[in-house]
Amino acid sequence: MLKIKNNFDLKATVTCGQIFRFIEEKDNSFTIFIKDRVINLKEDTDYIIVESNNEEDLENIIFDYFDLNRDYEKIGIDLISKDSKIKDAVVFSKGLKMIHQDSFETLIAYIISQNNRVPSIANALNLLSLNYGKKVIFKDKEYYLFPSLEDLSKLSIDDFRNCKVGFRDKYLYEIIECINNKKLELDKIYDMSGEEALKYLVEFKGIGMKVASCILLFAYQKFDVYPVDTWVKKFMKEDYNIEGEQNIRKFTYDTYKEYSGLAIQYMFNYKRNKK
Repeated sequence: MLKIKNNFDLKATVTCGQIFRFIEEKDNSFTIFIKDRVINLKEDTDYIIVESNNEEDLENIIFDYFDLNRDYEKIGIDLISKDSKIKDAVVFSKGLKMIHQDSFETLIAYIISQNNRVPSIANALNLLSLNYGKKVIFKDKEYYLFPSLEDLSKLSIDDFRNCKVGFRDKYLYEIIECINNKKLELDKIYDMSGEEALKYLVEFKGIGMKVASCILLFAYQKFDVYPVDTWVKKFMKEDYNIEGEQNIRKFTYDTYKEYSGLAIQYMFNYKRNKK
């Protein structure tokens, strides 16, 4: 068991659309999956209690995954200094962190996400994990980790289709081939600028601008790259009278610079969740 100081909003971070595979337990804790382990997190006044089936190097893994070493308060102050109109969204999103996800799982998840509903995306990812991932016993329950590249390399297009991924079956099969033959090198992306990485990813079938932006923001933490969805479009129209994705992108980058992706996430969270 690990106790870490509670300086982030656990529920908002887990449920804000960055990840698809999580379980909100009856005791209000969250069970999530981090590459090689299952983790349960529960808020307890000043601390978050963390338990896992594998506690090796757990503190470092949690701090990396939830980006706990970054000074989000300082970034928020910087965003507000650039644009006072975003203050309500920044304050409302206090404690929201950008999850640092595994690049391979994020790639697969967001290819599946195209023109798809969140429950269907989660179902497809869970089916892939159930059928091809490693089984883990944690707190007397069975869980399944997300399959590795090696696991998914054995699948046919029909195997993907049977996991309810829909028309994305061919894209998944082909992207696995691209990784195996080194046409797509996921580690190479870490050293690219956001702009270079976007151009690189959209060359591959099944990866459009929105999917590429999500992968780069949520797996590579390239905060100058960001998706523009319906909630953001509503926010920009109502608060700034700006319409059209290109106009939104230009305004956002011109205003918030290297933290544009974080500003967009605050807008999304505020518009989607404010009562």
